[in-house]
Amino acid sequence: PLKGRGIHLTVPVRGGSVLLIDDSYNASPPSMHAALATLAAIPAGAGRRIAVLGDMLELGTRGPALHRALAADIAQFGIDLVFAAGPNMAHLWDALPAERRGYHADNSADLAPHVVAAARPGDTLLVKGSFGSRMGMVIDALLAHGGRNGAVGG
Repeated sequence: PLKGRGIHLTVPVRGGSVLLIDDSYNASPPSMHAALATLAAIPAGAGRRIAVLGDMLELGTRGPALHRALAADIAQFGIDLVFAAGPNMAHLWDALPAERRGYHADNSADLAPHVVAAARPGDTLLVKGSFGSRMGMVIDALLAHGGRNGAVGG
């Protein structure tokens, strides 16, 4: 796959590595469902399955409800932790139980350092959002920190 379209990357972290799925190029309700199912299908080993999600754009008046509905997929697929960026993803954030909440930020630039700090060896991270939500910034932050002294996270 091409950058932003489902490519799998191994990123060094202190004590090991994380598997990073870069699906940051686009997002719609069906593609979010499929990406979360893919995340769930990857053996997590000792790590967590983490969804890092940006707004799905151009959904019209149904946008808030469609974002909120992702909570059912997250529960169904056993996603351990969710990081969310954008005003539409706030609707998902509000629908999540506290134990699945990683962090919510207004935008991907503000979210990125929280994702980097949370990454632990063995984790699998899916990064997905509409291109306009700029989730590629989270990918870039993870890769930059992974390349810097070979360590991401705490």
